[in-house]
Order: sequence, then C-alpha cells, then structure tokens
Amino acid sequence: MLLFRKPFHAGLVDGSVRLTFRRWDKPHVKAGGRYRCHPIGVLAVDRVARVLVREITDDDARLCGFADRVALLAFMDHPAPEAEVFRVDLHHGGDGDRVALALEDQLTADDVAALRAKLEKMGSWTRETLAIIAKHPRVAASQLAHKLGRETAPFKVDVRKLKKLGLTQSFEVGYEISPRGRAFLAATRGGRTRSPARARASAPRAKPSSRR
Repeated sequence: MLLFRKPFHAGLVDGSVRLTFRRWDKPHVKAGGRYRCHPIGVLAVDRVARVLVREITDDDARLCGFADRVALLAFMDHPAPEAEVFRVDLHHGGDGDRVALALEDQLTADDVAALRAKLEKMGSWTRETLAIIAKHPRVAASQLAHKLGRETAPFKVDVRKLKKLGLTQSFEVGYEISPRGRAFLAATRGGRTRSPARARASAPRAKPSSRR
C-alpha cells in the first residue's frame, strides 16, 4: 500500500497530485509498481529517486498538493536542507477493481431479475451506457460521453453507479464491462429479460397429436 491522507485523494484521482516526497530509510516502492491506496484504488509509480531536501522546488510542492515549498516542508516536519528524501513520481492507475462484486459472474435468475429491476428504476441511460462501454472498452470517458451526446462529468457519475452494482470496472483510461456485467448482459440478451409467466406464454405450443 501507499498511504495518503484524505485531502490528497481528489488530486491523486484527477492528476493534479502526481508527486510525493517520503522520509524513508529505504525505498518502500519501485518504479513500475502498482500500490493500493484506500479508498481511491491504485497508484502507479513512474520513478523513484533520492534527492536532497534543498533541491525541492515550489513547482515540486505544487505537484504534491501544496501551495509552495514552505508548506510542503512544514508538512514533512522541517527536515534539514542536506537530508536525503525519496522523490516518488506517480499517477492514479484506476480503481484496481476494488469492487469484488464485479468478479462474481455466477448469477441466479433472482440475481438477474434484481439487477434488471434496479437498472429499469435508474432509467434508460443504463442500457445506453452499458452498450457504449461494451462496444468501446478502455476508451476515455470524454470520448464515450461525446458519442452519447453527454457531458463528461455526469457521464462518469453514472458509470460509478453501474460500478457499485458490479457491472463495470474502471481502468487508467476508460472502462470495461465486468465479468458480472457480461454475465448479466448474456442472461438478458442485450438488456431485456422476460418474466417466467411471459416466457411460458410466448413458448411455442405443442401441436395436437393426430392420434385419437
């Protein structure tokens, strides 16, 4: 894990925070590694280097989520200028599929019916959103929203609602239909299910026997 306090979470997710300095005795992360950061998902480390405190700039501090170097050093409890710290360049690497429900793809008839009822209650946008993600996996949210004639921010909010149901998964760029979502779509043949009574009513009737 790579821990950050709550005030930094929004910046880590939107990309405005992509640097941190740590007073470690030895590196706790490595370049190319992916580390959980509860509750925002995964942080991907791009570079790790030892630097002197006196080398830290105001620009560095702003990338850490601080107004300036003075505020950053105060947060670090005023290390000596010649002290060595670890500089960690990183970026948000997605939610890490932290919703375990997304991996549960063995759906019962009751599971399918319950999901269908929830989606119908949420509105027709659910079918449109699942369809666009299924057709264009790992495509930027802004592009998907544009294809649907929607604004990006509310589109992302709606995708998060589907993720809470375990139907989608988020990645560094874009989304995918989760294993649970694929099972649901398969069971509903593109988003429509029939009640047992309706299924019986539409089932072909057996031809009368010619025997008397």
